[in-house]
Amino acid sequence: MLHQILANKQVVLASASPRRKEIFEMLKINALIFPALVAEDSQCSSPHHLVMAHAKLKAEFVAAKMPADTIVVGADTIVHINNIVLSKPVDKYEAYEHLNQLSGTKHNVYSGIAVCYKNITRLAYARSLVEFHTLSKQEIEDYIATGEPLDKAGAYGIQGYGSQFIKKITGCYFNVMGFPVSTFYKLIKELIIT
Repeated sequence: MLHQILANKQVVLASASPRRKEIFEMLKINALIFPALVAEDSQCSSPHHLVMAHAKLKAEFVAAKMPADTIVVGADTIVHINNIVLSKPVDKYEAYEHLNQLSGTKHNVYSGIAVCYKNITRLAYARSLVEFHTLSKQEIEDYIATGEPLDKAGAYGIQGYGSQFIKKITGCYFNVMGFPVSTFYKLIKELIIT
């Protein structure tokens, strides 16, 4: 299990995401939080390449500042609908646009993970399909008033108030939350055990 494999290792999470920190705490992984302050390019041929490129950039930026035997984890999550990436909204108006676009439709959530350890970087991604109920204008406005949508890709959080709008998920719940745990476990086993 992850907490056993990582028990005697220095782990660094290259992210400021409260959700990722919460997932690490849930898994009993004691990680140093060291956000990677890097510019993310939004141009990429495919959503899964984009999230892996961002995760790699973050992990390698932080790994360059750490001893080689530190396990550095970078991650990135996007919401993808109709060939458009819905990133974190810049304000409540963009949050409204995102939520209106998601209303009554299906979209994909992609998360990329990069793990750096002993000068080796491993990458992977997860994709989940999320279906939203149809939202009224009032529901969207009430949700935005909670403040929750403003720091989340796609302008919603599945682990909070936004859970009320989710009709169905196909794939990993934790991926939609921002960190696919089973994908991370696979990467750690590849790097540490094999």
